Amino acid sequence: MYPVTDSTAIAARNADKNAWRVTLASLVGTSLESYDFYVFSYFSALFSASVFFPAENRVAGTLLSFLVLATSYFVRPIGAIIFGHLGDRLGRRATLIWTIGIMGVSTALIGVLPGYATIGLAAPALLVLLRVIQGLSLGGEWGGSILVGVEHSTEKRRGFYAAIPQLGSPIGTTVTAVLYLVLSFTMSPEALASWGWRIPFLLALPLLAVSLYLRLSIDETPVFTHLVAEKRRTRMPVLDVFRRQPVALVVAIGAALLGIGSYSLMNTYTISYGVTALHFDYTQLFIATTIGSVLQFVTIPLFGLWATRIGSARVVWIGALTTLIIAFPMYYMLQFATFPILVGTMIIGGIFPTLSWAGLGGLMADIFGQSIRYSALSIAYAVAAALSGLIPIVTTALGAASHDAWWHPGVVLAVLSAVTLVAALAAASIARARREGAADATEVLESEETGESAVAAR
Repeated sequence: MYPVTDSTAIAARNADKNAWRVTLASLVGTSLESYDFYVFSYFSALFSASVFFPAENRVAGTLLSFLVLATSYFVRPIGAIIFGHLGDRLGRRATLIWTIGIMGVSTALIGVLPGYATIGLAAPALLVLLRVIQGLSLGGEWGGSILVGVEHSTEKRRGFYAAIPQLGSPIGTTVTAVLYLVLSFTMSPEALASWGWRIPFLLALPLLAVSLYLRLSIDETPVFTHLVAEKRRTRMPVLDVFRRQPVALVVAIGAALLGIGSYSLMNTYTISYGVTALHFDYTQLFIATTIGSVLQFVTIPLFGLWATRIGSARVVWIGALTTLIIAFPMYYMLQFATFPILVGTMIIGGIFPTLSWAGLGGLMADIFGQSIRYSALSIAYAVAAALSGLIPIVTTALGAASHDAWWHPGVVLAVLSAVTLVAALAAASIARARREGAADATEVLESEETGESAVAAR
């Protein structure tokens, strides 16, 4: 550890200010990534089946559109391996520039893609290809976005700066939902289904220009710069994740399931379920989703501040426990199919999983070593995302098997909550052992300096 002096304290405060600037730049890019992803999530629930698949069997088309949505989840681990390696070898900043560029361009290309009626089976084939490219990009985006804030901050503020990039998800959701609401109010349903759905995809290009400008303006993190100067970069970081911290990796995957999976359940499956089974108008569902997302603009920073006081892992397990408690009552109330209950469901179903979402980045940063951190965060998040990509399909199948019984989405949410609860408790133990300098191979698997504050203060 480095000695604490007045100059060190001043440098730490300056590093904290720089962390805020860098984190905001990262947030803009993360918001674009989320926007690009949620544009397709909404599109899958409402338009994808009619545009890119045969019209004869609409149920089959809906299931296929969800499968295409899941495709980007499945390839995320591959993207995590590729960009995780680059992030740990070449740097966090350069890797994030590549991920945002790939994501923005592939999203815009979906906006000009012909439909099934025009080019037949080539339409879904090209759609799958672009979703694969999006998924590869997403595999490397989240870990780097978390790290540029965390590794510019002091250790005391790590939980807060790890939470701020998580705002990208509600920003993406809100912008997408508002955009579709505006389109639905200004265009006929026929025009929206015919060509209006392309507008949100094409807007990715100007948003990409802004994101690239901001990411080009940030500096490499002090932690990575220190690793380079001390010649501590590992040659094969991905392999080292599995060799040195396999238990922590499994724990991180479990801890991420609720935060990612609840979005997939609430913002993809519940929209389709609300239209087809509960007979809500999709405009009502967009409004309710937007209200729930706007609330997260307040709760995520507050939960991030809370994480600096009680620890990120504790915030995650509290969120998992409370979500487990409300899972079935929430979906029971939704069966009454009134708009106020729908809004309440989106709010309640957003607040408690948001605890787990806000603390996730800090939890992972606390349990992995610096030299493999980009790879570890990316792989853990990508695997959890790949598993979460199955949620709309699994929940749809469970609904069909139970004849859309009111409790079937609650089962999925409860399982996600239970897994994250156990994983977060385990993560708290791993983080505590690392702080205490323990070297138990079954718990820590790596003893490595974790003084980000000292590195940033240099």
